[in-house]
Amino acid sequence: MTYESKKRVLDLTVASFLLILFSPFWIIVPILIIIDSGRPIFFSHRRVGKGGKEFDLFKFRSMVQNADEILHRKNHELLDKFKSNDWKIAAKDDPRITRLGRFLRAFTIDEFPQLLNVFRGEMSIVGPRAYVKKELKEQTEKYPETKKYVKDILSVKPGITGPWQTSGRNEIPFKQRASIDSNYAKNRSIRQDLAILLKTPKAMLSKW
Repeated sequence: MTYESKKRVLDLTVASFLLILFSPFWIIVPILIIIDSGRPIFFSHRRVGKGGKEFDLFKFRSMVQNADEILHRKNHELLDKFKSNDWKIAAKDDPRITRLGRFLRAFTIDEFPQLLNVFRGEMSIVGPRAYVKKELKEQTEKYPETKKYVKDILSVKPGITGPWQTSGRNEIPFKQRASIDSNYAKNRSIRQDLAILLKTPKAMLSKW
């Protein structure tokens, strides 16, 4: 079997196991979201996938309903903070996150619906970060030396977890994240994927 075939088997096996393991969350979380901030339950965001093809990444909604509008049209101070911090910002500093959303993000529960992206073949369990197209454009302009990494990053499917998320260095600048993601893509192997999978629970617990 090729790496891609083995990877797909691994993705479907792990995704199916996690879907069954966390099945109660698919009932409880939607109810809590509706009680806390109403509908919609899910949030989708355009991301860049393999080959530069965009897709809708799914999450449980952890922000207010007009979060994107607030960021890009109403709260320029927050947008500037995002850009200056390489498109990452701590949940405690983001006023758009709901009360329940802070809990969902702290325990990474908001990302569970990405399992649907895995079943659809748009994402893998392990892979580089699923970047926003505008983020890639602006960050490669800010860090021109990272343009060489983008081709490698987009040569594989983005993942729910990945090399820099499990490295203990979540709060790192884009140029380092891109370098780590590029190195993962160039040296991709099932052994590497399994090693990252084994590190993921510890990385999640370290956030708590």
